[in-house]
Amino acid sequence: MISRVKKFFSEGHERSVKAKQQFAYSFAIKGVSIFIGLAFVPLLLDVLDAERYGIWLTLSSIIGWFTFFDIGLGNGLRNKLAQAIATERLDLAKVYISTTYAILGLVCGLLLVLFNLVIPFVNWQTVLNTKFVENSELIVVAQVVFNFFLLGFLLKLIGSVLLAHQRPAVNNSFGPLGNILSFLVISGLVMISKASLVSVAFVMSLVPVLVLLIASVFLYTREFRVYRPSWSHVDFAHSKELLGLGVKFFFMQMIAVILFSMTNILIAHFASQEMVAAYNVAYKYFSVAIMGYTILLTPLWSAVTDAYHRDDFKWLKYTMSKLNQLSVVVAIGILVMLLLCRTVFEFWIGDKLIIPFELSVAIAIYLMILSIEAPLSSFINGIGKLRVMMILSVVQLVMFVPLAYVLGVNFGAVGIVSAMISVQLPPLYFQFRQVHLILNRKESGIWLR
Repeated sequence: MISRVKKFFSEGHERSVKAKQQFAYSFAIKGVSIFIGLAFVPLLLDVLDAERYGIWLTLSSIIGWFTFFDIGLGNGLRNKLAQAIATERLDLAKVYISTTYAILGLVCGLLLVLFNLVIPFVNWQTVLNTKFVENSELIVVAQVVFNFFLLGFLLKLIGSVLLAHQRPAVNNSFGPLGNILSFLVISGLVMISKASLVSVAFVMSLVPVLVLLIASVFLYTREFRVYRPSWSHVDFAHSKELLGLGVKFFFMQMIAVILFSMTNILIAHFASQEMVAAYNVAYKYFSVAIMGYTILLTPLWSAVTDAYHRDDFKWLKYTMSKLNQLSVVVAIGILVMLLLCRTVFEFWIGDKLIIPFELSVAIAIYLMILSIEAPLSSFINGIGKLRVMMILSVVQLVMFVPLAYVLGVNFGAVGIVSAMISVQLPPLYFQFRQVHLILNRKESGIWLR
């Protein structure tokens, strides 16, 4: 068995071998990340109490929305860099990297000034809905969190460079490493009775930035020395290429976030908060089936970029065929989970929450569609022909609102999930169509844009 495992991870096309190895590493890293995340909960509750822990979680959620301020530059760099590497234009690759750092550096610098001017005048007790912590303390916490976030925001570009080189496992290791170090530092603060909301915010904001900084310095002075960003290679003439592609990714990501956020809001409105909880618990259960699949597909994006610009259509056709077959296997796995869901829910949450079986059916169907769509999306993202998907994203949003309203009024949470299923079907068809045309070199017009 050991020899078979070694054979699986060492035989095949170089691209495929790299993808399989990165999947194995990423899967192990994901396990560590989940374990550390679970260990952090009791530690932070002991250090902060429930009120301050809630404040930290809320601030973290607010920060999450600002990740979109890179306007898709990270994904734009990923594609353009992979293209430059595939065509062996290393000097152009360095220009892309240097220019992206310069553009994002300007954005972060402006936001840094803006946030530090505005934060002291915000009533954070109102924003965070608390009277338990003084506003002066919350201002300090907010400044710490936002300032370090913006520094990390810029340093995260090393992740796009790693992804362009089909090295997602290294990129995925930065988060867990930062969490492990933060866990150790906060545990040490607890032992010397120095832990507080400010100190926790400082540690958990600073440590991940230090990890990214050290990783960037290490990689740009060694393995990626040829790509090391420099002012002399900043060329804003290339900003249109980077921003043009990046904005397309940003646009689609924003619509996806809006749709996902609206689902919870609409379920709360047309059903109840209890149904919101039921929906999220069931979604977490069924999404386990595609978690590993998502990790497997992460290196595919840049591998597709590489193969497409090397005209390696033989590898593209073979890989897409295998992934489409694997999508069917994942969908069958979700179906099996549906048959077992009542038993699993009873064991997992008992009678604390009632999850209607018809809601489970709707969520399972939705995730089965996503599993079939996943390799198609990775392929299209990899080649950067996004015009059709941008149009379909707008169509999805326009269709979803009235459809969710009609179905939500009549069928509650199940109706809203059914609306999600309905708006996902047109993109599925057109993605199949676009991938088929490109693989057979019959694409033209809008399919090429």
